[in-house]
Amino acid sequence: MSKKIYCIASFEAKEGKEKELLEVLQSLEPKTTREDGCIQYIVTKQISHPNATGKSFPIVFNEIWESQEAFELHCNKPYITNFFQAQCLDENGLVKDFNVCVYTDEIN
Repeated sequence: MSKKIYCIASFEAKEGKEKELLEVLQSLEPKTTREDGCIQYIVTKQISHPNATGKSFPIVFNEIWESQEAFELHCNKPYITNFFQAQCLDENGLVKDFNVCVYTDEIN
């Protein structure tokens, strides 16, 4: 089994800010996909489907990293820490709420 890291980072935009937030998140893609260890980094938007009626934030990053070390390096890049500070933590940011979860395919 590999030791890949899978990250699901979901975001709820503040009222009327979804398009702007989506654009900011999309701007992170080119830089991140060039990082060592990045296998996939795609921002997606929730759609309606009769077989998928679960609750989620409407904007989600689907990430796959070669290793935990590669993911850690990504998380500590200034452009990523600046995004979370300015958009998620700062009261003037675009994000109302967010959730970041990390998974592995390594089964002990």
